[in-house]
Amino acid sequence: MELSNPFLKEPDTMTLTANMHAAASDLFAASFNHPFITELADGQLSMARFRFYLKQDHYYLENFARLHHELALKMSNPDTIAFLENEASGFNNSEQEVREEFFSQLDITANEMTETPMAPNTYNYITHMEHELNSNSACGAAALLPCYWLYNELGQHLSDVSSPVKIYQQFIDTYASPEFTAATNTMIDIVDRLGEAQSSVVQSQMIEAFLRSAYFELQFWQTAYDQANWPFSL
Repeated sequence: MELSNPFLKEPDTMTLTANMHAAASDLFAASFNHPFITELADGQLSMARFRFYLKQDHYYLENFARLHHELALKMSNPDTIAFLENEASGFNNSEQEVREEFFSQLDITANEMTETPMAPNTYNYITHMEHELNSNSACGAAALLPCYWLYNELGQHLSDVSSPVKIYQQFIDTYASPEFTAATNTMIDIVDRLGEAQSSVVQSQMIEAFLRSAYFELQFWQTAYDQANWPFSL
């Protein structure tokens, strides 16, 4: 089935994040229609592909949390700092709890993770976010945003889809939750506020950082679908 890509939050076209979202619309749509997502929704996704995804996502989320902490150290607004540190320490606790349950259900052990290398796209995505944060804190925040926004839109759009595979439905429900929606909207507001203080040149760089992250999000599905790894032994 082909999925449309409605905006979760009808954006004001004057906002920087609305421009980011519009610029990434094709990339978001490609994620919505990627076989990993459509097969997850209809229950046809192989468990091997989902296991591969979960292991790579574990690496991603560890670093995603760390980057929130590093971004918080560059901020001055108390509310922004509190939000970022909360995300760093318990990155959406419901998401973390679900991931732990998934690892238990699928018997993904600590030893298996030790033997599982970080895939090329995972490495590239994390490296990209680190680069943006080291270059400019506003660009760093923009690079973090697609993970929130894309997953929340996917969760909202698929919330009425009942996947016949329980674990896949649990995955969908995590990102449709009110808590994750609130975190997404907070991060959108943070990026907009940071962008207001930037020059037009930096705002363009923020959009580029957002687009690159949206691209890596799309490649995350493809990497899991192909179970792609390095062309050499690690």
